Amino acid sequence: MKKLLDLITEEVAQAFETCDYDRGYGKVTISNRPDLCEYQCNGAMAAAKAYHCAPIQIASKVVEALKKSQTFEEASAVNPGFINLKLCSDFVREYLQNMLKDERLGCEKAENPRTIIIDYGGPNVAKPLHVGHLRSAIIGESVKRLGRFAGHKVIGDIHLGDWGLQMGLIITELKHRKPELVYFDESYEGEYPKEAPFTISELEEIYPTASARSKEDEAYREEAMQATYLVQHGHKGYQAVLNHILQVSVTDLKKNYANLNVEFDLWKGESDAQPYIPDLVEYLKEKGYAYTSEGALVVDVKEETDTKEVPPCMILKSDGASLYTTTDLATIVERMKLYAPDEMIYVVDKRQEMHFVQVFRCARKTKLVEEKTGLKFLGFGTMNGKDGKPFKTREGGVMRLEHLIADINEEMYRKIIDNPEICGEEAKETARIVGLSAIKYGDLSNQASKDYVFDVERFTSFEGNTGPYLLYTLVRIKSILNKYRDLGKDPEEGEILEAENGTQKSLMLELSKLNGVMENAFEELAPHKICAYIYDLANAFNKFYHETKILAEEDEEKRSGLIAVLVLTKRVLETCIDILGFEAPERM
Repeated sequence: MKKLLDLITEEVAQAFETCDYDRGYGKVTISNRPDLCEYQCNGAMAAAKAYHCAPIQIASKVVEALKKSQTFEEASAVNPGFINLKLCSDFVREYLQNMLKDERLGCEKAENPRTIIIDYGGPNVAKPLHVGHLRSAIIGESVKRLGRFAGHKVIGDIHLGDWGLQMGLIITELKHRKPELVYFDESYEGEYPKEAPFTISELEEIYPTASARSKEDEAYREEAMQATYLVQHGHKGYQAVLNHILQVSVTDLKKNYANLNVEFDLWKGESDAQPYIPDLVEYLKEKGYAYTSEGALVVDVKEETDTKEVPPCMILKSDGASLYTTTDLATIVERMKLYAPDEMIYVVDKRQEMHFVQVFRCARKTKLVEEKTGLKFLGFGTMNGKDGKPFKTREGGVMRLEHLIADINEEMYRKIIDNPEICGEEAKETARIVGLSAIKYGDLSNQASKDYVFDVERFTSFEGNTGPYLLYTLVRIKSILNKYRDLGKDPEEGEILEAENGTQKSLMLELSKLNGVMENAFEELAPHKICAYIYDLANAFNKFYHETKILAEEDEEKRSGLIAVLVLTKRVLETCIDILGFEAPERM
């Protein structure tokens, strides 16, 4: 289905052409003065220079040509040369009826679907998820869903931090605590146990203990570095411990991400990229891309147009050790080989932008990706407390993600039980659903690149630009539709009628914007645009609701038509919140 704005633009462009002006001047936009008109065209202002004519004369001629149109109820030329437009109610009605009949609500799928990999996790194994992991997960999940809705094949990869010294530290600490384990018996040749010798709670305590000790005990640190070397070079016992670490960590991570309604297709980590590193290094040397600088192997990635210094991309340190750049480049090699993506999107803290500038330029310069392969960095800002600093616990530590979710759910539960009809398990489940909307909408309603303040009180409010407000609107619609069913009527049987008043038409015009919003949000990787849209839609619906008799309407045809508008509003809201990664309860 064509976007409503495109249909209007075609009509106005044809009018410009009829008047012997270039049709390119006929671009229409949504009015920035809704009190005056619904849409506007400013093309006459630009055309005036080309045709050496007063803009109001051009606008007047075009308006005259538009009088024969079935699309516009009103078209007027306004000094100094604006064209103000209002749509015919029947034109809007027909457009919405076509949306209602379409299972995709008028949103077309991509003609040429792409394979897109989104890297949006990045937690380290053996560590609990904390609030610092929230934005990557929430934004990445929404972009993934948005891409799939647009018709692309989108693959989400968590890209675990499961390599390097942290693994050696855990193995060393475990060896000190339980030296009798078979993993540390060099003469052992049997099968290693299938059960891990630690729980997730023990594992989460082992790593910080080992890390703290390594900073004070040089011999301990050396032992951990040796263990790191051995696990990375095939020590069977240590690799068995590594597998246990991954198994226990991933099981816990899956549970915690599920609480956020976040899912990954790939549970790969840095360790999966390691086998590609030797060939990568050899290739970069052989082709002359890499050279030695102060003992390190580097690739120059600066460009003449750079306004600030872009350091060389380091491939190997002077001691031969690899870095994050090496791992990320090897991961690109792996992804190109296994999935041949058309595009890779990295949802990462914006403070890592320079790192990805280096990685992307290196990948292109060295032809690790095809010329047409897209590499995008979607950098996000920090989640701050009310003091404007990164969000912390009351004690000043980094808050665990599960504790943040629990706090939000508890706050929502207190508000939910104000409704005496909802109690017990239903109240808890409703609090969980609405709480998730508070977290996700609170984050996604901000432009990803901007820092924002995580305000529990504001995010859990049922008023204002919040997730709970949107869900309350949706639940209100569900309630009306259920009451209509209780009257023995089928909400799906109605047809949308022409708007009878301004609030009804405003709601219908908001609904008509859906396909344009979805297309734009995906093109710009901007979930906040969906949030802005559904907030405007909810406001338009609530104004319509307060000014319109719906179930009390005595004319059955009119009532059925109003119900059809509610059905469409419900479907649009549900589609949008699903892309944002949450759902609505049946009642609140």
